Amino acid sequence: MPPPLPKRTATDIPAPSLLQLRNRPRPQPPPLLLNLPELERFENLLVFAKAVVEGYFSGKHKSPYRGSAAEFADYKEYAPGDDLARLDWRVYGRTRRLYLRQFEEETDMTVYLMLDTSGSMRYAGEKRQPKFFLAAKIAAALAYLMMAQSDKAALVLFAQKVTQYLAPGGTKRHLHRLVTELERVRPNSTTGIAGAVQECNALFKKRGRIVILSDFLDDTTALFDALAQFVHRKFEILLLQIVDPDELNLPAFNAAKFVDLETAETVQVDPEEIRAGYQAHIQRLLDDFARGADARQIQHRLVDTQRPYLDAIEAYLGFRGKNEGGR
Repeated sequence: MPPPLPKRTATDIPAPSLLQLRNRPRPQPPPLLLNLPELERFENLLVFAKAVVEGYFSGKHKSPYRGSAAEFADYKEYAPGDDLARLDWRVYGRTRRLYLRQFEEETDMTVYLMLDTSGSMRYAGEKRQPKFFLAAKIAAALAYLMMAQSDKAALVLFAQKVTQYLAPGGTKRHLHRLVTELERVRPNSTTGIAGAVQECNALFKKRGRIVILSDFLDDTTALFDALAQFVHRKFEILLLQIVDPDELNLPAFNAAKFVDLETAETVQVDPEEIRAGYQAHIQRLLDDFARGADARQIQHRLVDTQRPYLDAIEAYLGFRGKNEGGR
């Protein structure tokens, strides 16, 4: 529904006194997942990305506001999250309803960001951030990149099931809402990726891209079965696997008590005694997962927690460019 028309003018509201203004508490800005240096870095990366991927998108993903070839095609009724800069105010003046102008070359893509908020994402190695916090910052960075490239981003938070869904949008206001949702959530549940993916079949109305950020410490066969419905619907899928170095190699302790972050079960072992077998087992799981994704034309990338943002952005740009080039 379009926003309601204002019923009061500025002259109807009494101006606050100087005393009221002086005593009014200053609003405290919420902590940002993306601090200013990181935002600056992503801006520079966008310049780099444009030079690298321009060839993929030339003539395939043009903005309706570039050049003179774009021609007006139709009107679309305003929906929350749409770009207000594209409203046709002349139509609004005549009809008192909000419509956006659409163009023949408009081909924006919808990207569905899915973030795992299960308990295993709480793990943090010594002097490292929890996996969830890294995943949330990656999601915010990718959303920023997507909107800068004229795509629309949606957000899904899930554990055993979908816990939050933010419909696609491409405005600065939408980006702020998306980051705010990421700031609010902390992982505290058991994993159920396959069930959450199945729920999304009803949520993802428009075909687009799906990017899942998770450690994927779950039944991957069930996950691939759930993703099959989206492969059939011609969605493009990227799996970003976030694994702490401790989970790949085990921490360097003589004795350790391991606690399952989802079930609270514990086991006490000497990591040195099981290290070789554990490393071989975890590598086999990673290889099987990567092969399973490749066999289904699903892209997979193991994110290095030492350079997570650059790894994830490079993976997404390659994923986006490859799929655009194949159209």
